Amino acid sequence: MDQEVTNFIQSLDEPWQLQLCNDLRESIHHAIPEVQERMQYKKPHFLKNGKYAAVISTSKKVVSFTIFNTTDLEIPPSFDGPSERKTLKILKDEKPDYDQLISLVQLSSLNL
Repeated sequence: MDQEVTNFIQSLDEPWQLQLCNDLRESIHHAIPEVQERMQYKKPHFLKNGKYAAVISTSKKVVSFTIFNTTDLEIPPSFDGPSERKTLKILKDEKPDYDQLISLVQLSSLNL
């Protein structure tokens, strides 16, 4: 795990965001055991074979989780964005379906 990503997550002020980001990170690692991490554009990026697989970003009221390479996937309507990448916005007290996220990340990263 990349120390810069760890530092970013640990620096979050909101405990719910810190926990959620850690859980999302763990889900990505479960989906792509060989994932590489790096900070880019002040956000944790997760790559497979040098290509974007997922990104976590935070704002005051939301944590956004973006999955790349989604053009050929059936994505739930709770995600927005163009066909090639879809974003789930998670508010405080919302619990994402981690099994679903793991499955989507696995499928989207198969050809990376």
